[in-house]
Amino acid sequence: MGVDLNAVQALDLWRGAIVESVRREAPDLSARQMALLLTVYLTPPPHTVRGLAGALNVSKPAITRALARLSEYGLIRRKVDETARRSVLVQRTVKGSVFLREFGDIIVSAAAGTHSSL
Repeated sequence: MGVDLNAVQALDLWRGAIVESVRREAPDLSARQMALLLTVYLTPPPHTVRGLAGALNVSKPAITRALARLSEYGLIRRKVDETARRSVLVQRTVKGSVFLREFGDIIVSAAAGTHSSL
């Protein structure tokens, strides 16, 4: 499934998706929060703070702050790992799944609009 986009087209596609997301009054996620959310949903669990920090090459405190915000939005859930009490598992939620499905649909729509106008 190859997509032929140059850098400007790719940026315009991303811009279109972000603008539509803002119009829908979806949660305003930072790039770090979005990268974290996508990692949790698009890579196999289990997910831990330590594992996510390593995967994204970001400090554990930065991951913890991003997870706190995502948790406030209900997009993820944090749970103490019963087998390793000091470890926190990051879990998917229905709300997070719906958010990302809708965001994916926004990207597809933006791509359809971008290709037809370029």
